[in-house]
Order: sequence, then C-alpha cells, then structure tokens
Amino acid sequence: MRRSSRIAPLLALTTASLLVAGCSSPGSDPSADASDGGKEPAAAAGSATPKLTVKGTDDGDGGAQSAVARPGGSHPGRLAEKSALKVASFDRSSGRAVITAPAVRPSPSKPGVPTKSPESGSPSGSPTATPSAPHSTAPSADPSASPSKSAPAPKADVAVGDVIASAPAPGAPQGVLAKVTKVVGKTDRGTEVNTAPATLDALLGGSTAHGTVPVDPAAMKVEPIAPKVKVSWAKTGGLHFGPKGASLPLGRLRLDVGASLPTPSGGPVSAEASATGYVQLAPKVDFSYEGGKGGGVGGASLTLSGDWSSQWELKGRAAASTEAKPLRLPFAKLHADPVIQVGPVPVVVNLDLTCYLQVDADGKASVDVKQDLKGDFTVGGSYQFAKGWAPIAKAKMHGTPVRATAAAAGKVKASLGAEASVGLYGAVGVTADVAPYLRAEVAGTASADSDGNASATGSWAAYGGIDVSGALRAHLDIFGTPIFDRRIPLGTLNREWKLAGGKGTVSRTPAGKQH
Repeated sequence: MRRSSRIAPLLALTTASLLVAGCSSPGSDPSADASDGGKEPAAAAGSATPKLTVKGTDDGDGGAQSAVARPGGSHPGRLAEKSALKVASFDRSSGRAVITAPAVRPSPSKPGVPTKSPESGSPSGSPTATPSAPHSTAPSADPSASPSKSAPAPKADVAVGDVIASAPAPGAPQGVLAKVTKVVGKTDRGTEVNTAPATLDALLGGSTAHGTVPVDPAAMKVEPIAPKVKVSWAKTGGLHFGPKGASLPLGRLRLDVGASLPTPSGGPVSAEASATGYVQLAPKVDFSYEGGKGGGVGGASLTLSGDWSSQWELKGRAAASTEAKPLRLPFAKLHADPVIQVGPVPVVVNLDLTCYLQVDADGKASVDVKQDLKGDFTVGGSYQFAKGWAPIAKAKMHGTPVRATAAAAGKVKASLGAEASVGLYGAVGVTADVAPYLRAEVAGTASADSDGNASATGSWAAYGGIDVSGALRAHLDIFGTPIFDRRIPLGTLNREWKLAGGKGTVSRTPAGKQH
C-alpha cells in the first residue's frame, strides 16, 4: 500500500503534463504515445518537412479555436499543437490577457466527485463524500485509486514562453498572436498573463503551407456611407438576389451606387452630372509559408486577389477638381476577419475595403460614357530568404463600350475603385488601391447656344483603364521575416484601352442625340 501511495502523485503529474500538451485522452499511456507514431511527434522530429493544408473554417470541422507552441523544449521550432485553451479576454494596448482551460470532467465512475478531489493529495481537501453519489463509500476512501479515476486539473494552463494563436476573441476581434511573458496568477475568469507580440514562424516552424481561401460575402460587414447604395450577395446554399431580381454568381458581393456630381455654377439643367453603376467582387486571400531548412523562414507571401466585374456610366458636365486634386466620394466600407486554418493554426486575416467614386473634371466636357468591365486583380507581397520582400501588383481587366459620346472641349476622368488593406491578427501588412476608370477628352474649339446645343471641332476619345497602387508595410514581419524599409511601394500599374473616338465635328443637342 505504501508503494501505491508513492506512485499515485507521479501518475497525477504525468496525466497533467499530457493534458497541457494537448493529448486527446487524459488517461492515455505516455509510453504508447511515444511509440505509435503520432502526428505531432512525427512532425517535430523533422524527418520530413510537414506540408500543411490551408482551408477556410467553413470547411470540415470548422478548425481550431487556438493553437499553442512551446519553444525551447526538446524540439525547438516544432509545429504548434491544436489547443483547447481559449482567450477569454485580451487588451491589445497593454498585452494583458486571460486564458481559460476546459474544466476536467468528473470521473465517469464517480459522477459526484469534484474535479479537485481530496484524494489527489491537496492539503486543503476535505475527505467528506458527496451524499448524492451512489458509490461514495469505501472505494473513494482509498487514496491510491483516485488519481486514475479522477484526473486533477493541469499544473499550469499556460507558461512563460508559450506562443498562442487564437481566432477572434473578446477584446480581440481581429484575433490574437502573442507570446506569454509573465503569468500573473489565477482569477475567477481564468489565468491572467502578460503578453508581447509574436510571429508566425514560432507556430509553423519548419513546415510549408500554401492555399487560397475565398472570403464568404455573407460574412462581410457592409457600412453604406452614401444615400444611394444597395448591397446584395450570393452564397452557396443561401442565395440573395441583387436589385430588380438580378441574380449573382455564387460567392459574389454586389454594390449598386448612384451619385450626383458637382457641376459648373450657372450651367444649364441639361448639364447635370451623375455617376451610376455597380461593382461585383469575389475576394480571395492567398497565404503561403515555407520554413527554412536551417531554421528561420525560407519564404512567405500574403495577397488579396479576386474577380471583378462592373458596369457603370458617367453622364453630364462635371466640375469636380479642387486645386488639381480629384474629388473622392466614398460610398461603402466593407470589413471581414476570415479565419483560415493552416494545419493546426488558426490564422486571422483582416480585410478592409472602401469603395469610392473619384472624379477629376474641368467642368467643360460633357460626356455620356458607359462601359462593361470584367477581369481580376492580385495585390500583396512575397518574401524569399535570398531576396527579401517584393511587392505583387497585377490586374487583367478589359472594358467593352456600351455607350460613349462626348461634346465640348475639355477633359474628365472618373474612377469606380476600392481601397484595400490586408493584415494578420490586427497588423496591417498590405495596402492597395484598385481603381478602374473612364476617361474622356475633347480637343479643339467649343461653342454653345441658349437652346443647349453644343459642338466641338477637333478630335475626341473615350478610354477605359485601371490604376493599381499601394505599399507593403513593416507589419508583414509578422511572418518572422525582416523588413528593412518601413514602407515598400507596390509601384503604380496602369493599363488603358480605347472605347470610342472620332475626328471632325462632334455636336450634341438637348435631347442627347448624337450627330
């Protein structure tokens, strides 16, 4: 009996350490875990580079709430493990967090015995049995039997040095990626800790991962900031149709907008300017990570891409320049925090889009231009150990003219675009401006009469195009890679195509008929 009483505390400590490590069964045999070739120990051994699956949390079982890495152990830089720990609260300004662990269930054979039973050797325990338990007599009085039937709480939920990646949590709607710097102590809400920012290489180690995950349009929060904005979306299994019964392709978000534009003072009513149309988006996030063979990070990338389609028109005689600066009219803000599952690690992507109209016009040219635009874009950054970070800016779009007329000498350019920012765990890493536009210019002499007739002698042309600009930010070092410059420009990408044009005399009547 003395030998059994000495073994009991050892068994309790072994069980507790297995719980902290995230084993699936509190009563599993440690020797069996070491010999059965479990997934995590195999990955840690480094015999082969683990290839992790990248998927959305809508796929499969929904992914992990959190993952924990414990650097400095027997396998430094090992892949993090899926964890049952949860971030109960987080204060980003101070780094203070409260971490909770799942309660240990009572013993199946003793449903009335509390989690921290007196038989576990706690000095504060009381040998009083629970009256409602049918088996609360003789077996519970044997201290050598209790550890194997009622596991005590883990010795420590979290420890200094632990790196935690968490899906959005109270106080951290953009997720948490932090390293525990101090365990403050137990509270009635959980274990209170101090944290500092961490990087993904501490969790992904020497693994590799690459995948593209669509952003669920139904999960995007849309804030209209202009009066004439309509929002619609379509998702598999839950169609939501666009305005006037128009159906959308699955996975698309559509924004319809109409706005009046400033016109020259004293101009005729027929010269009133407006921009109307719609934008359809299907955004995707591309994530890539490659652990270095000798440690560190070999490669990484984060990009935002997607299909784009729009149809919109610009009419009238706009006067929308102020000291050579275009007039920008934001009409909707969009935000999403999709969680992509990279192996056991939940990676929280923060996506913000601000859709806008921008007009640069001299108030002289009168236009009626409409185009149907389709294509795709990719913006972001990629890292290679030997080259460092490099920007990515691509756009393949083409516009088809629906209508294009112009009258009176002057010029006008109007964009229907989106400002985008993409980050991880609340740190902005990429900013980009994707701006498809319409442009018209009329050269020569102009004349007008009181009946609203206008004419221009010379040449005129209407163009469609796209501008892409932006920058990589220092916060992309969240991968564990260095960024030497605080801001790396994407470089301006411009493509333009001709919609219509002509030479000679172009005239326009009040009824809008072209001659």
